[in-house]
Amino acid sequence: QVQLVESGGGLVQAGESLRLTCAASGRTFSSLSMGWFRQAPGKERDFVAAITSSGGNTYYADSVKGRFTISRDNAKNTLYLQMNSLKPEDTANYYCAARWSVGPWSLFLRPSDYEYWGQGTQVTVSS
Repeated sequence: QVQLVESGGGLVQAGESLRLTCAASGRTFSSLSMGWFRQAPGKERDFVAAITSSGGNTYYADSVKGRFTISRDNAKNTLYLQMNSLKPEDTANYYCAARWSVGPWSLFLRPSDYEYWGQGTQVTVSS
């Protein structure tokens, strides 16, 4: 079993930055493919970014490419999402997700691909 706990959300103005953190339980973090998703009220949960188990490959939604960076520290069992140049449309509840990797280059982009989810952290960007 994997437990995920997000933190780092908050209220910021447009153009500012935030760094989200996702702490994972257990000693198998380096075997997990990870992702970030977000969900605004009344909308579906959308893909934001994904990273392979080793951290060697990443993938981003077009809406965040060039502004957000996903990274991980396997020694600390921690996943990060650095968010720069935030926009009001980035306002959402942000979730980290995990699943067992099927290979060193495996990336997963759909919510249904993931087995484990955190409780979410709210990001609000004012204009």
